[in-house]
Amino acid sequence: MAPRSDSNTGHGDVSVATRLALASISASLSEIATFPIDTIKTRLQLHRASSVSTSSKLLHVSSEIIAKGGGFLGFYSGLSPAILRHVFYTPIRIVSYENLRGFAVNADGEVSLFKKALAGGASGVFAQVVASPADLVKVRMQANPNLYTGIYDAFSKIIKHDGFCGLWKGIAPNAQRAFLVNMGELTCYDHAKHFILSRNICHDNIFAHTLSSVCSGLCASVISCPADVIKTRMMNPGVTGKAGYQNSLDCLVRTVRDEGVQALWKGFFPTWARLGPWQFVFWVSYEKLRQIVGLSSF
Repeated sequence: MAPRSDSNTGHGDVSVATRLALASISASLSEIATFPIDTIKTRLQLHRASSVSTSSKLLHVSSEIIAKGGGFLGFYSGLSPAILRHVFYTPIRIVSYENLRGFAVNADGEVSLFKKALAGGASGVFAQVVASPADLVKVRMQANPNLYTGIYDAFSKIIKHDGFCGLWKGIAPNAQRAFLVNMGELTCYDHAKHFILSRNICHDNIFAHTLSSVCSGLCASVISCPADVIKTRMMNPGVTGKAGYQNSLDCLVRTVRDEGVQALWKGFFPTWARLGPWQFVFWVSYEKLRQIVGLSSF
């Protein structure tokens, strides 16, 4: 089987709007399937007890979510803004990455790993700036499910308390995390899949998509977890029992000083446990939808 050319963005006659819609649908499916793990991960990152074992913290956090969130549905607190976020975030980053990758093709029809990494990071930052308000609401609703009756109530209360610009609170660590996550996710998936196909390990099918998505999820988790912890704490400084942080560097220094460097990877396993299935559901469904509408492989 001939390797996929990195210069082939596979646009064909399919409009940008269609490609955005396909990414949005796939991202929404992934979000619904893995959101309970994301809720646990967020609570773990805000948990300050360092002497408690990981298994005990998982049990404690899960029990707390069920008790305070009205049962199992408590794991889905903040789902609506999460889906709203991905209606903007994922389509923008995916389509932007494809376009930037197309511009970076060299004379041999290939794109270097470094250029892919830059394209992935830049696409993530741009998408995150647009989607940051929905991300903020999602985190607030996950951390304080009883404070808000719904997404509109959350937006209204945040704007009333912090002003309209308050919706972009934590944008710096958010953008930093988005750069790292997308550098890991998009670059790793793209490069791993190209490696698999170019060496005829398997055909361009669900097996190739699964292998590539596993690599993508692990890489993104390792790289992005520290930035994710900082982002979550800056968006919810009150939950950690500390005054608001001055900036992301202040949050980083105080977190390491008070809890040790290992605190930067709090919630790593739930992050990985979520990103792995999320990547699988997204890429398999996205690749399939592309095939249905006549797009070539990502």
